Amino acid sequence: MGLSTSAKIGFVGTGVMGKSMALNLMNAGYPVYVYTRTKEKAEDLLTQGATWIETVKELSQHVDVVITMVGYPSDVEEVYFGENGILENAKEGSYVIDMTTSKPSLAVKIYEQAKARNIHALDAPVSGGDIGAKTGKLAIMVGGDGSAFEEVLPIFQSMGENIIHQGNAGAGQHTKLANQITIASNMIGVVEAIVYAKKAGLDPERVLDSISRGAAASFSLSQLGPRMLKGDFAPGFYVKHFIKDMTIALESAEEMGMSTPGLALSLKLYKELAENGEADSGTQALIKLFQ
Repeated sequence: MGLSTSAKIGFVGTGVMGKSMALNLMNAGYPVYVYTRTKEKAEDLLTQGATWIETVKELSQHVDVVITMVGYPSDVEEVYFGENGILENAKEGSYVIDMTTSKPSLAVKIYEQAKARNIHALDAPVSGGDIGAKTGKLAIMVGGDGSAFEEVLPIFQSMGENIIHQGNAGAGQHTKLANQITIASNMIGVVEAIVYAKKAGLDPERVLDSISRGAAASFSLSQLGPRMLKGDFAPGFYVKHFIKDMTIALESAEEMGMSTPGLALSLKLYKELAENGEADSGTQALIKLFQ
């Protein structure tokens, strides 16, 4: 089972995450074709053997699998729909995989329109940040048909290692939103712990050594905590994209009649951080509000 490494893969969106993900596909032996709005962002991949395609339309017509890793639900809509979009131009029997964190309802819409054209659609958002993308150790949460999931599993295995089919179309997005809800409150805790340690006169690095291996352990604490201490606020994951994810999660929770006070507080704080000029910083910049 599964597509062979001769399957042509089109990759739309080669930002912080997408670039490393596409490179891992190339390293696994897949021929990779790329399109991104800003060609400069793809230059590294092109020098390493990826093929540039001028438009989403042409890319979709040329490949067996289209993977999208763009910014916002509006970007997803732009690349998938319309006469120049993926769904109008992808080959029958091909696979389209949206790995952007987006709305579950949009994933369902893509799936239904793809199915009507005999195209297999999966929503497969990821977690693990820039580190997970570079090392090929992303968590990949997948929604869509089980048969399509099995076919493209080798492709997922080139980019991640914790790969779980969560259910029907939209299930991958719902799972990623649960992931972001967890991180939302956790990031506040990490920041408050570091600032508390400093104010108590402790060496915050030593404190991290103690608490990052115990019951408080988390990716945010072990990977982003040290960046906070170094004053390294370069994006592994942009503040503006985290705000987007939390907004989608809050709307989704409200639609289900659920209260999420931890999520709401984190969203409020990150919006304040963005208003202070940190929208393009990494999420670890939250500590700036507390110092």
